[in-house]
Amino acid sequence: MTKLLNKPSLFEKYTPYLLILPALTYLLFFIGIPIAQAIYLAFTEKGAFSTENLDYLLNSPFSMFKEALKYTFLLAITIIPIQVAIALGLAMLFNIKFPGRNAALYLVILPLTISDVAAGLIWYSMLSSYGFLNKLLINMGLISQPIYFFGYQYRNMEFLAIVLTEVWRATAIVFVILFAGLQMISQEHIEAAEVFGANVWQRLRYIVFPMLLPSLQAALIIRTLFALQIFGVVWILAGRDIPVLAGEAYYEQVFLKHTGVAAIYALIIAGISVAVGALYIKLFKAKYLEAGT
Repeated sequence: MTKLLNKPSLFEKYTPYLLILPALTYLLFFIGIPIAQAIYLAFTEKGAFSTENLDYLLNSPFSMFKEALKYTFLLAITIIPIQVAIALGLAMLFNIKFPGRNAALYLVILPLTISDVAAGLIWYSMLSSYGFLNKLLINMGLISQPIYFFGYQYRNMEFLAIVLTEVWRATAIVFVILFAGLQMISQEHIEAAEVFGANVWQRLRYIVFPMLLPSLQAALIIRTLFALQIFGVVWILAGRDIPVLAGEAYYEQVFLKHTGVAAIYALIIAGISVAVGALYIKLFKAKYLEAGT
């Protein structure tokens, strides 16, 4: 009798599957089908299996895949650490109450409202040979000739301009996530550590940083995905002088009509994004979450 009473009804048994059905449907239509279509476009030619697009990508003298892969990773490993360091410092600063904090907070997150194309145009006008920066430095007597940031022969300066623009534009999203994470750390933990004689560095190392790991993980995943998809800022400031994966996908699709090659670029970006996301989840998993699994 007790066994019959504890047996779940048919509705209770299948309720979890019904609840996740909308999410599975969304994933199937908006992620699964596009990926399947990209694979079809990448590896078929006139309805038959073909590696022609892959051969073009890897071996054609017109393909800039290797350079695009190199510069995409170079930009990511240059920009993301700078952004995390600045965002963490700002989050620590804004975690302290001071007069004018709210106004300063709005100024810090203001670039988040600007699109990547608009940010690229703003920094192009500032850094061009007749732009604001060169005029300011010449008027101050610090330089006699303008500093050139743009042009194939100044690719290192173009790279610097892209880094400056991305740091200015997208650091705010990392800051918002880390600042929210700091706000969720209970002051009781920090006050208890103070009672037991922990100094500032020990409180940061053993309390704040471990409890901030889930927020840092989320910030790194989101920012890395954006970095791997970087396109608008690079296209505005450097064009194909600094090739990146998303830019080459756009160029192959729009200018050369190589739909299959563009599909391979999209699959590579997706594959790298998934791999990096899994790596972050493994590396930055909080200790208390590991204990529960």
